[in-house]
Amino acid sequence: MEISKFLNSLLDRASKDKKTIVLPEGEDERILQAAHIINERNAANLIILGNEAEIKAYYAKNNWSLNGIRIIKPEESAKLEEYANLLYELRKAKGMTLEDARKMTLNYNYFGTLMIKAGDADGLVSGANHSTADTVRPALQIIKSAHKDRSVSSAVILVANDKPYIFSDCAIIINPTEQELADMALASAETAIKFGLDPKVAMLSYSTYGSGSGGMVDKVRNATKLAQEMLEKSDLNGKALIDGELQADAALDMVVAKKKAPGSKVAGQANVMIFPCLEVGNIGYKLLQRLYGAEAYGPIMQGMNAPVNDLSRGALVEDIVGMIAITAIQAVK
Repeated sequence: MEISKFLNSLLDRASKDKKTIVLPEGEDERILQAAHIINERNAANLIILGNEAEIKAYYAKNNWSLNGIRIIKPEESAKLEEYANLLYELRKAKGMTLEDARKMTLNYNYFGTLMIKAGDADGLVSGANHSTADTVRPALQIIKSAHKDRSVSSAVILVANDKPYIFSDCAIIINPTEQELADMALASAETAIKFGLDPKVAMLSYSTYGSGSGGMVDKVRNATKLAQEMLEKSDLNGKALIDGELQADAALDMVVAKKKAPGSKVAGQANVMIFPCLEVGNIGYKLLQRLYGAEAYGPIMQGMNAPVNDLSRGALVEDIVGMIAITAIQAVK
């Protein structure tokens, strides 16, 4: 597998402070291949959930080492009852019984997420064979949001011509409110900083500074004002810029920006794109990935107490390698 310049930088960074990442989908060959690459690069301590005999046989067939990788079959784990009790304590106020908790703990995504809650792992990557909801639901119930006053969202790191961008939201919030868009803007700025970017956040629309009209334009315009007010009161003040409403060409092209948004400190040089709805964001990043070969890593969960990240079910091995490295980097405090 050819490793890109950006992916190589992620692996190098993750290897400097190794974290323990759980992979609940040990039945998928892409996961096993990605785990091998991560292990070879010493980028994370890995726990693969699945059938130990089958995983060992697959690694032996490929002459790969399992040193540094733990394999756990949840059904046979000595910690199964401990995790079930932990889940019960967390969810009993919502009506969960201990028997329900025991059954749910056998779900590999729940088991892996409980490992994080119990302090036995630092992060989780799933989604190669599961929907976003299957990955996100346990995280929201067990790990929970780091900001009670801010919504959880997702982002994709998209790399085009060796330049990384943050796209949000592409997986979680279908039709965000003004407040959710503003929350998304700040969370995405934090993600950008985590991965070495100087965040210039564009609130995207089909209008630039009033060139168009309609309810969607009003929503983005109001969300921009709200995000800017929140930015001034946050720890990000002075570290990020937010502007909108901006069309994509005005956000990315300096020639267009000078015509449509003169004086903007974001237009023409944006590296964080906030989409008005999930539909646009999801379609946009997948088009760039498939038509032009852009690297796409995500969806990355934003605003959680610990990193639990999703994969596209169409993820390539290199995408999974990147997501494991990203999760390990997120876990560094």
